[in-house]
Amino acid sequence: MYVSAELIAILSAFAVLGVGMFAGFAWIIRRMDDLEQRLTSRTDSLEDKLTSRTDSLEDKLTSRMDALEDRFTTRTDSLEDKLTSRMDALEDRFTTRTDSLEDKLTSRMDARIDALDQKLSNRLDAVKDELTEVKVAIARIEGPPRHLIPAR
Repeated sequence: MYVSAELIAILSAFAVLGVGMFAGFAWIIRRMDDLEQRLTSRTDSLEDKLTSRTDSLEDKLTSRMDALEDRFTTRTDSLEDKLTSRMDALEDRFTTRTDSLEDKLTSRMDARIDALDQKLSNRLDAVKDELTEVKVAIARIEGPPRHLIPAR
């Protein structure tokens, strides 16, 4: 077999191109690995920062919400106590006024009923007196009963 200079040049060019392509591919792979490492480390760092900030924010929000809940509970209890005392005072005033009004109305009704009773009693007495007078008048008109005539 005879190897010519052109064949050697073509094979060497092919070998150089193959080595160059392999080196370029290796360089790209290595660069991608470095990039992946940097992105992974930055992502981990960012994740750690976000986790710590999120935890800190969660702690702050939890403490603020607990404080707010305590304040709300305190204010609600205070408001409930105030409203209860005001309602009790209103109920007492209402009861007092209702009892007073009931007493006034009862006394007025008793007085009216007594006056009406007296008026009716006077009228009935007048009717009784008139009836007695009518009986007497009728008895005078009829005269005394006859003793000698038998009653039929």
